[in-house]
Amino acid sequence: MSAFVVPVVTLGMLWVVPTGLALIDGPRPPGWDALRRAWPLLALPGAVSLWLPRSGTATALAACYALATLALALQAPARLLLTLPRPSPGGTRPSRRAPLPGEIAVLTALVSPAVAGVALVAERAAYPLFGFELDLLALTVPHFHFAGFAAALVAGLLCRTSGGSALARAAALSVPAGTLLVLAGYFVDDWTELAGAVVLTAGMAAVAVLTLRERRGLAADRATRALLAVSALVLVVTMALALWWALGEATGLPHPTLTWMAATHGLGNALGFAVCALLAHRRLRTAPRHPVTLPRTELPA
Repeated sequence: MSAFVVPVVTLGMLWVVPTGLALIDGPRPPGWDALRRAWPLLALPGAVSLWLPRSGTATALAACYALATLALALQAPARLLLTLPRPSPGGTRPSRRAPLPGEIAVLTALVSPAVAGVALVAERAAYPLFGFELDLLALTVPHFHFAGFAAALVAGLLCRTSGGSALARAAALSVPAGTLLVLAGYFVDDWTELAGAVVLTAGMAAVAVLTLRERRGLAADRATRALLAVSALVLVVTMALALWWALGEATGLPHPTLTWMAATHGLGNALGFAVCALLAHRRLRTAPRHPVTLPRTELPA
């Protein structure tokens, strides 16, 4: 892995994911609290594998991390079952309804690290999984820690703190949809990946707008307002780069190399967006006068 990717993914495994998990409210499936508390320890083998050359040892350590991400992904269906309507005392079962957008974004965040975990095992084993080059597998790992986990989670948090406005619902749906389309583009063609980049960019633009609104409305101190502002403004640049790259891949027009994208788009999204946004939401959570709570409109039935 490149010098840009390794420290970024290490940060994603050891800090971004556990910090994000601590911000998730709502149903707590069996094993949730234990998994959340143990995550830094569970992620440590994966982080160590990043710094080793490709080998059996690195593959085994990556596999340990992949198992942890699978356990996290299994929390998504368990959580979904807990949000479904339950039978009434009279024995009649209410009609089912689709999960709310904010919850869909949270479920996407829980599943995304598993995609990264599988890609990491293949990359560390020097195995071209599904025929993908090792460089692409290496970049899939940070993509699904940051665009998959962090971006979807932030979109879900914003949907909840904003009271479920139309723009917030659009962000909470389009970020997971864009991430899924980008993943599908790996298997279909560059045009599908471009469509995913467009949808994801639209969702992240909505996240930026909502973040700036939250900066004015919820943040009580200057540091939190600055973190929110940086996380929103960085998205303007990084997602423009993502569109440029995807358009170039689909049309053959000049566009940045993967190495250049890792150094700009990747680092910007990781440090400028994900880290700043999660720090801000953690500060909002602990602020005595401005707690980040789950509005009544987003509570599961």
